[in-house]
Amino acid sequence: MHQFLQGIFKKLLICALALPSGLYAQQQSVSGYVEQYKYIAMAEMRQAGIPASIKLAQAILESGFGNSELAVEANNHFGIKCHGWTGETYYYDDDEPDECFRVYHNPLHSFLDHTEFLTTRPRYAFLFELNPTDYEAWAHGLSEAGYATNPRYAANLIRLIREHELAQYDQKALDPSYHIADRWFVDDRDRTGRRTAISATAPDSDFAPVTATGRRQIRKYNRIDYVVAREGDTPQSLAGEMDVRPWQIIRYNDLGDNGQLTPGQKVFLQPKRRRGGEDHHIARAGDTMHDISQEYGIRIENLYRRNDMTYGMEPEPGQKILLRGYKGSFIDYLMRRP
Repeated sequence: MHQFLQGIFKKLLICALALPSGLYAQQQSVSGYVEQYKYIAMAEMRQAGIPASIKLAQAILESGFGNSELAVEANNHFGIKCHGWTGETYYYDDDEPDECFRVYHNPLHSFLDHTEFLTTRPRYAFLFELNPTDYEAWAHGLSEAGYATNPRYAANLIRLIREHELAQYDQKALDPSYHIADRWFVDDRDRTGRRTAISATAPDSDFAPVTATGRRQIRKYNRIDYVVAREGDTPQSLAGEMDVRPWQIIRYNDLGDNGQLTPGQKVFLQPKRRRGGEDHHIARAGDTMHDISQEYGIRIENLYRRNDMTYGMEPEPGQKILLRGYKGSFIDYLMRRP
């Protein structure tokens, strides 16, 4: 009888271990979820200007506060679809059947990629002109920019922020006396192109802290150092802060004579590369060649040559813009070089 019971117990244990983790894992509460991710939300608000309340509310809504299938199986807490993603993918029925979503090494990657997603896409650029403590304006702006198809998306975000008092984290993030930088380290990217983050309390980690000057993080994309522009930044003020020349900021970012910086945009501190880190880009409505050049860290003159386009031409929505390789023959590409 004893051996029989042992056999039954062993079979039950094997069956339990074979179940998907989301089916037997304990459900996380909203308060526990906020406690777990509030510091990374505040740190990203300081660095990129996205309200911590908005980031937390979006994560709560999109991930079911960490309990959704995408969050459990793909560590994707913001419902970000592939959109040219070169890392691991997960297919899931959303607006349409079997849609492609990004997979992250851990949930912190998802929080950081959410920042990258909003700060590098032109359709969200206007959000960074809003007051970072005006979460209502941000919520409506995200909805207008098409982040989600739910017509009540903004109302749902605002409800969550009020219900869970998330606006307090905006105030803490903006308070220079509130220390959060010592709680998280942020690296630039891992081999798959995904930004990475770890807790500062993890001594056995392979990741190192990102280089920083003051509170401004120096990040890296396509092997180029860059920072994220903030409200009020100019080439002159940024050059002084980062110990480079104003002309370098202007030239490296193709700013032209007016030299205007938009809050949330990448500002490269080194020359861009001759080719991008990905094969191509599918142009969205409103994309310009300068936008694509900044998004992928590729020199704009090379972008034009690779696509056999005359300087000043702009892409049509849906047009495939090559970031590597060239349209036509290699000889044609060489002939287009000055």
